[in-house]
Amino acid sequence: MPTLQIGKKVIPYELRRSSSARERRITVTPGHVEVLALVDDDDEQLAAFLDRKRKWVFNTVREMDQITATRHAVPRFMTGSKIPYRGRKMPLTVRRTDAERISVSYRNGFIVDLPDWAGQDADHLVASELRHWLKKRARQDVREIAASYGKRYGLVSRSIRVADLSNSWGSCGPEGNILVNWQLIFAPRKVLEYVVVHELSHLIERNHGARFWSVLASYLPSYEEARHWLERNEITIPADLMSTHTRGHDS
Repeated sequence: MPTLQIGKKVIPYELRRSSSARERRITVTPGHVEVLALVDDDDEQLAAFLDRKRKWVFNTVREMDQITATRHAVPRFMTGSKIPYRGRKMPLTVRRTDAERISVSYRNGFIVDLPDWAGQDADHLVASELRHWLKKRARQDVREIAASYGKRYGLVSRSIRVADLSNSWGSCGPEGNILVNWQLIFAPRKVLEYVVVHELSHLIERNHGARFWSVLASYLPSYEEARHWLERNEITIPADLMSTHTRGHDS
């Protein structure tokens, strides 16, 4: 494994070349440094890039070492945290990077690339970006489910969107506008599907009488399993995980 020597400190790093990358990048996580190089970079170009980043690499590796040594004091949203997602708790990895913008990706867990300019506010930034990512995914899931039932059964609402709902998991207004609580992204997808179809069924039957449940069962015969899951687990769905005091993207 190649190394970068800064003073007396020797820092091993993993070198990865990418034909699709438009710029070089260094990513630092606890115990690991990755250097992303352009596919046609020669040794001199790579050495010059690393030389320009020496101070940043040294300071960032030292910061990660300090965090690892004092893990009991680590903020909620950093490497090692667990983020509820679709009924499971998925690992979070926060990587320091020399990129200009924060980014979130998902590959068997959440990966947040955090730019160097994110200092004391890092915990808030990670929480905010995760919240934005999760709401975006909830919106995508809700639209996919609604489109599927619209195509199969002609259940088409005037509008359907995700929102922060403090007292319900969903609602269907008198004009056919449907709202779904975005925090259902923390529950299994079948539970989110149940809530979406529940509200779509209100396009046919407004109240919760026997006819409503019959209508719902005709579209989603297994709805009772999801309904019972929500009744058993609704108080454990982490309503405060990405609470609105965090700053950043929202919708």
